[in-house]
Amino acid sequence: MPRFDDAFDWVRRHVARESLPTAVLGIATSDGVVALEAFGSERGRAASVDDHYPLFSVTKPLVGLAALRLIERGLLTPDSALASAVPGFGAGRDDVVRLRHLVSHSSGIAEPPMDEGGLRESLVAPGRDFAAGTATRYSTLGFDGIAAMIEHAGGEPWFDAVTAVAARVGAAGFTLDADASPHEVVDAAAQGLDYPRFAALGHPGAGALGRAEDLLAIGTALLRNDGSLVAPVTIEAMLRPLTVGMTKLEPYPASRGQDWGFTWNLRNNAPGLLARDGYGHGGWGGCEFWITPSRDACFVLLTHVGGGVRRLGVETDELHNAVVAAA
Repeated sequence: MPRFDDAFDWVRRHVARESLPTAVLGIATSDGVVALEAFGSERGRAASVDDHYPLFSVTKPLVGLAALRLIERGLLTPDSALASAVPGFGAGRDDVVRLRHLVSHSSGIAEPPMDEGGLRESLVAPGRDFAAGTATRYSTLGFDGIAAMIEHAGGEPWFDAVTAVAARVGAAGFTLDADASPHEVVDAAAQGLDYPRFAALGHPGAGALGRAEDLLAIGTALLRNDGSLVAPVTIEAMLRPLTVGMTKLEPYPASRGQDWGFTWNLRNNAPGLLARDGYGHGGWGGCEFWITPSRDACFVLLTHVGGGVRRLGVETDELHNAVVAAA
C-alpha cells in the first residue's frame, strides 16, 4: 500500500503555521480509503475526520452526477434546453442555453454575488454576458438552472436527486444544513460573503456540506468505474472536454491549462501538476476534491478559509503532486 506521508506532512505544516485553521485530508484508491486524518482545533475543539465542512463549489460535481443519472434514465440529454424547465428564461437573448452550456460554464448567464437572494429571479433576468458556447466564465448561478432541469425532468427536489445518487455508493452525509458543521468560515465577511445569508439559500452551485468519507466514497466509485455510481460510458462522457477552443475569461483563463467537462475541472495541461489526467473541483472555502485515474488515487482536503487558501500563500498544487507521486 502506498504511503502518503508527504501529503499529510503538507497539511500538518500548514495547520501549524495557521494558514489552515483546521483541516481533514483523506486519500483513497479504487479499493477504498487508505488514509484519513484530521488536524488542528477551533474554539477548544479538535477537528474530527467525521466533521462536516461547507463544500461550496465542490457541490457542483455532485449536482452534475444527479443530472447524469437523469441522462442515463432517458429523461435529459446534454442538449436539453434550459427554457423547457424555466419558463421566462432567455428574454433578450437570441441563442439557446442548453444543459451542456450550464455544466461547462459557457452559458453566458450574468453572475450576481454568491449570497444574493432570489436565485430564480436572477436566472431569468434579461440579457447575457456572451452568446452560449462561445466563451467560458465561471458561473455559480448557472447551477440553479441545472437544478431546475433536474427537478423538471426527474420530478423531485434537486438535492433529493443528489442524495439519491450519492447513496448508491454509501455517501450518506451530504446536507444543506449549515448547522451540521462545527467550523466557522474564516474571514467570510471580510472576503465579501454574508455566510448566514448565503447558507439560507441552499444554493445548488455551492450550498452543500459534507464529510471526507462521503467524497472519498464517490471518488473510489469513479476510480473503480464499475457502474455503481454512474455507468462507465457516462464517466467517459462526463470527462470529455466541452470548452476546447472557446475564449476562456477570468477567473479561469487559458494559462491555467484546464477545460471544463460535465461540471468537472479537467486540469489536463495545468503547468504546476505532475499528472495530466486529474479532474475534480475546488471550493470557495478551500476544500479540494481531485481524482487521478492513471495513479488510481483521489484525495479530499476539507478546510474553511473564506476566499480560498491561495490568498494565504497556500499552493495546493504541492498537495496534488505529493499525492500522485506517492501513489
